[in-house]
Amino acid sequence: MQRYFVNGPSENERFYIEGEDYHHIVRVMRMKQGDQIICVSPKGESALCEIAEITGEQAVADIVQWNVESSELPVHITIASGLPKGDKLELIIQKGTELGAFGFVPFVAARSVVKWDEKKSSKKVDRWQKISKEAAEQSHRSTIPKVAPPIPFSELVKVAEGYDYKLIAYEEDAKQGETSVLFEVFNKMRQNESLIIIFGPEGGLTEKEVAILQDNGFLSCGLGPRILRTETAPLYLLSAASYHFELMR
Repeated sequence: MQRYFVNGPSENERFYIEGEDYHHIVRVMRMKQGDQIICVSPKGESALCEIAEITGEQAVADIVQWNVESSELPVHITIASGLPKGDKLELIIQKGTELGAFGFVPFVAARSVVKWDEKKSSKKVDRWQKISKEAAEQSHRSTIPKVAPPIPFSELVKVAEGYDYKLIAYEEDAKQGETSVLFEVFNKMRQNESLIIIFGPEGGLTEKEVAILQDNGFLSCGLGPRILRTETAPLYLLSAASYHFELMR
């Protein structure tokens, strides 16, 4: 069943759907009065709805039943990625959203090959946010992960101040066989607590970058014995979190 993130509901228990979602309902899915959809409010509450009316500008959906189950990870994990080449960040956002990420923070690392163009920044971030929204709808999420505009590495420490746990996925630790830090952090985390984890771009983080983060409360960890690509490592982390917090509970 199609899922849409919408504003509302109104006082009369109706959702009014406009814009791209309206176009998708009418032009792509060719729905009509009586068809059912899932509407998700800005508060993350989802409801089974029935289309009551379609006009030239909006679709009106009446609430049939509110849903009580949630498909969200019980902890909030934000992925901070050093800007990679090509469309790798789009892959991280799309698949990371499907796997339950709470948010994404791209940053410009010392070894980032791509140069961030501030003039094109708003269009790029809008595209990333759209990818996040579509992936959230496809995977039946209750929230849309926020994708932040890219920031300089120097701002990461400030961004991370509000998190309960702070980690660095560091390949040198993996090479040395480090296996305990991530496990220990997952064991300590409780429902609704937050974690931000830093991933380097192609070529990884520099020793200086890792040292700066460690001096500001970050713990470095390995992600198993294999060295993972910059677009693979965040997905490994989120899969491990799902196993730990959802399948083992």
